[in-house]
Amino acid sequence: MVITNASFVTSAASAAQIIQGETPEIAVVGRSNVGKSSFINLITANGKLAKTSKEPGRTRLINYFSVNSGQFYLVDLPGYGFARVSDAEKERWADIIEAYFRASPSLRNVFLLLDIRRDVSRDDVTMINYLYHFNIPFTVICTKSDKLSRSAAMDRRRKIALSLKVGPDNIIVSSALTRQGRADILQRIDEILAFGGADIVEDAEE
Repeated sequence: MVITNASFVTSAASAAQIIQGETPEIAVVGRSNVGKSSFINLITANGKLAKTSKEPGRTRLINYFSVNSGQFYLVDLPGYGFARVSDAEKERWADIIEAYFRASPSLRNVFLLLDIRRDVSRDDVTMINYLYHFNIPFTVICTKSDKLSRSAAMDRRRKIALSLKVGPDNIIVSSALTRQGRADILQRIDEILAFGGADIVEDAEE
C-alpha cells in the first residue's frame, strides 16, 4: 500500500448522518488519549489531517477521511472510557459507535488501538467482546512505543497479547513519533482491502 493523498470528507453526529456507500472503510477505535488522531496522521503521512489534542475526549463525532482519492475511508470513531464527561455523554458516544457498526455495510476492519504502556482496560475488553459478538474483523495496534525502550515495548506487547489471548505477532507496535510500525500497518491495509468485507451479524435470540 502506497498512500499518495488523504483528505477529510465529513463528520457524522448521528446515525442518520452515517455514510452509506460502497467505498471500503477501516475504522479506528480506542479509549480516549490512545492517540487515534496521531495514528491517522502517521499512516497517511499527513501531520495535519486529523486534529490532535493533549486533552482526551476531543473526538466526539464520527470523522471520515478519504484515502488515495476514494480508494478507502479511514473512519475515526469517538474515544471511549473518558472519565470527565457525563454518563449521558458516554452513552451517546457508545450509541453512535454501535450505530456506525450496524449501519456500515462497507466496513472491512477495525483498528483497535491500545496504549502500549497501559494494561488492557475493562472498556477495551468490552469493545473486543462487541467486535467478536458481531463478527467484525479487527486488528490490535499498540501505540506510543517511543515512550518505552525496545525491550520494554516487546515485553509489554507479550503481556497485552497474553491478556487478549492472541499471539504477540498478531499485535502491531507503532509510534507516531518514530514512525515505527507504519510499513506493517500499510501491509495490513493491503491485506484487508484484498480480502473483502465484514459479515456483521445482528443479536441472536437467546
